[in-house]
Parts: sequence; structure tokens; C-alpha cells
Amino acid sequence: MSAVRRWLDRIHPQFAKGGPYEKYYALYEMVDTFLYTPPDVTRTAPHVRDAIDLKRVMSYVVLATIPCVLLGMWNVGYQANSAITELGLAGAEGWRGAILGLLGVGYDPSSLWDNILHGLAFFLPIYVVTLLAGGFWEVLFAGIRNHEVNEGFLVTSMLFALTLPPSIPLWMVALGISFGVVLAKEVFGGTGKNFVNPALAGRAFLFFAYPAQLSGDGVWTAVDGFSGATALSLGAEGGVASIVGAGISWGDAFFGAIQGSLGSTSTLACLLGAAFLIYTRIASYRIILGTFIGMVVTSLVFNAIGSDTNPMFATPWYWHFVLGGFAFGMVFMATDPVSATHTDTGRWIFGFLIGFMTVIIRVVNPAYPEGIMLAILFANLIAPLIDYGVVKANVRRRLRRQSARGQDASASANAPAPSPGGDVAVARVAGKADPEPGE
Repeated sequence: MSAVRRWLDRIHPQFAKGGPYEKYYALYEMVDTFLYTPPDVTRTAPHVRDAIDLKRVMSYVVLATIPCVLLGMWNVGYQANSAITELGLAGAEGWRGAILGLLGVGYDPSSLWDNILHGLAFFLPIYVVTLLAGGFWEVLFAGIRNHEVNEGFLVTSMLFALTLPPSIPLWMVALGISFGVVLAKEVFGGTGKNFVNPALAGRAFLFFAYPAQLSGDGVWTAVDGFSGATALSLGAEGGVASIVGAGISWGDAFFGAIQGSLGSTSTLACLLGAAFLIYTRIASYRIILGTFIGMVVTSLVFNAIGSDTNPMFATPWYWHFVLGGFAFGMVFMATDPVSATHTDTGRWIFGFLIGFMTVIIRVVNPAYPEGIMLAILFANLIAPLIDYGVVKANVRRRLRRQSARGQDASASANAPAPSPGGDVAVARVAGKADPEPGE
């Protein structure tokens, strides 16, 4: 790596101010700080010694998604290989099938490596296209503004890719991430200034612009001609009985061996990532617990109300917890440090609102069984209002406390002095001066 360091130092003047490639300095800085620690330090007080910077925060979030990536690739391959076996096909079709054939990969759903490599054939192209398309806009805006390329895009690209169905066309991937990066972040000033989660904004854009490719029964298994409903869709049609009747147990849903997006089906993987993010203090446990509590409370309310026509009313909270992308959204999307609330009380309210709205959308809205995406986006919009209300409430409480203390002090100052007693009273009655303390 020392040779790379010397090479970067040698070409630095070419990209520095006044150099022939000055306009591309953002690209040089991106490569330099990705490989090495930034040399920038504070010159004036105050000085803070801390190992956590923006790069490390974003790196930790990417590391936390690794269980979702691995289990997601296995599940995509498992679902595809199971469908190939069920349909009696020889193997995967298209260029992915050709590559898997050259590598000697089989289609045995009981084989760990066959499933992972088959899933990798779908995850890797989607993620690479996400990086290339979104990275292009990041570098372009950084060059125009003469700013450095921020590492926040690494998180956005990973989360966006994990929320997509495996069969999505690659040009849609590029379009969705472009919408999220440009219209949900860069037009507002870039990283730290977006008011909604860019990955969710891109996902929502694709859902409403191309619903046939983002929903339905034919997009979740990467095999042409195979149709399979997600567990959440089954629940919307016939409740938990319909899910169990389709051969899906609660354990299957918790582990993630069900139809769904690339990396958001495994509640187990999401909880592993949550434990890491909470331990490293990257994610707010208040938002995560608030979302969970909001979901549980709202589910119990619907269970108590009941319905003869809507089976989702009877869905218990522990099924809501493992269905759809609830756990993924709760851990990785809701805890976005930019678009979420920043006060401690506000985080509890923010999380509770997300859990509440998720169940409301799932149960009451018959056309859209999933609710976590829209719930988080709505909460993002009112997060500043929540913080504003919390701060104003704190100010009013402190003013009342200060006013009460002032009234107590004023009352003490205006209280009459106590009557003298003992030797002082006797001396005053006799017309003598007050006795000295030592007398």
C-alpha cells in the first residue's frame, strides 16, 4: 500500500487547486480517503479526540448489513432453485444461467453454495448498477460544488439494492437510484441536508412508477413463469391461516426463507445488524424500540377490535414483526441520522409513529399490504415538527420551573422576621442594648 500512497501523493498536485485536473479533485479525494485516513485535523479549539467520523459511521452501517446480504443471497438462490426443481427446468435462463453454467454451479435447493452463488448472480449486478449510476451523480454534484464525495452514498446504495425484487430490470435500478440521489438528496444540498431517506425515496418512486415490476406474485422469484405470493400478501387475503396453509411457519419468516426482496426478508439478520449498530452507538435504540412498541400496541388494538371481513385485524404482533420488510425498515431505514428526529423524546415519538402507521396501512389499506416504507417516509416529513414540539415543550417546562423558583425566593424575602426571644427579648424590655453573642 505504500506504493499506492506514494503514487497518490505524486499525482495530488495535478488535482489540487490550479492543477490541470482541478475540476476532478472530488474524484481524487474520494479514492484517497477511501483507501487512507483523511489527513485533515482541527487547527483551533475546541479539539475532540474521537475515533468516530462520518466515514466510520457509514462503514459500520454497511458492515451491519452483511448478515442481510448473505442470508438474502441464499434466500434468492433457494427460492429460484426450488422453483426450477418444481417446474422441472434444466437451469436458469439468460446470461446469468450461462455464467452459472460456466462456473459449474448447480441448481440444488439443498446445496448452500448453489443457493448463494445463484443469489449472487442477481444481487451483484443490481448492486454494481446501483453504485455506478448513483456514484455518477455523486461525483458530478461534488465536482460542480467543489465538495468532497461523501461516503453516505455507500449506505444509500446498499440499502436501496436490498429492498428491490431480484427480477427487476437493471435499467430500473439505475433510474430508481438516480431519483433517490438527485431529487431526494442532491437538490437539497447533499448528505446531511436531505429531509427524507434517499434509498426509500428511490424505492417509492419505482413502486408508484412501475408497480407491475415492483409488486405482484411474479417478481419475487427469479424464474420466468413462476408465480408465488409473499407471506404478507397471503396474510392480506386470508390472515395467518392462509400463511400457515401455504407451508410458511413463523420460523421460516423469522429466518427469511420466504418470498421477498433481495435482503429484507430475514428478521434474524436484521436483529444481528441492530445489535451491532446499537453496540457501536450508530443507531438510536429509542427509534428501534419505539417502532417496535408502536407496532405491538397498534396490533393489539386491532386484535381487540376484530373484524368479520378483514383477516388482518386478527394478525398478532409477532407475525407483523416477521412479515414484509418491517424489521429491515425498523433497523436500517428509520434510524437514518439525517432524516429522523434528533431529540431523545422525539425519537420515541418518531419510532412509535412509524410502528403505528405501518400496522394501520397493512390492516386498513386493502390495496397495499406492506406499510413500513410509506410509514417511514411520512415520519421523515414531520420529524422536524416533532423535534420542534419537543424543544418548545422543554422550554416551557424550564420556564415554569424557573418561575416557581423565583416565586419561592420572593416569598422568602418578603416573609416577616421572626420575633426575638430569650436574653434578647429580656434586654429589650429592660431598655438595654442587645447582649453580645458571647455574653
